[in-house]
Amino acid sequence: MTATSQHHALDYVELVVTDLEVAKRFFTTAFGWSFQDYGPGYAGILSPRGDGSEVGGLLLADEPRPVGGPLVLLYSDDLDATRVAIEEAGGRILQEPYAFPGGRRLHFADPTGNELGVWSSQ
Repeated sequence: MTATSQHHALDYVELVVTDLEVAKRFFTTAFGWSFQDYGPGYAGILSPRGDGSEVGGLLLADEPRPVGGPLVLLYSDDLDATRVAIEEAGGRILQEPYAFPGGRRLHFADPTGNELGVWSSQ
C-alpha cells in the first residue's frame, strides 16, 4: 500500500539539524525511526507504516531553525518510557511531563537543539 497525500492536510515535517548523523542516531535510538539517505545533507524520515513513504526529513544546516516556529508533537503509548528513551539517546528534557485536558505531555530538545513535544492520552 502506498500512502497518498491529502489536499490541505499536514503532509511532511522537516527538521533542520546541525549534525545529520547525530540526529539520525538520536531519533533511531529514542523513537525507532528509520531513514532514507539522500546524500550528505538530507535524510528522509520513513513512515512507521513500513510502506516506504516518508513523513518528514532531516536537513543539514549550520544552525537549527530559530525558536518560535510551530512545535512538532509526537504521540507515545507510554510517556514515562519515552521520557527515559529520550534521555538515554542523548536528548534533554525541557519541560517535565504535565497534565493537560487530553492527557499528558513533555517537551524535549534533540542533540542539535530542536524542541519537540511528546504527548500521551494516558
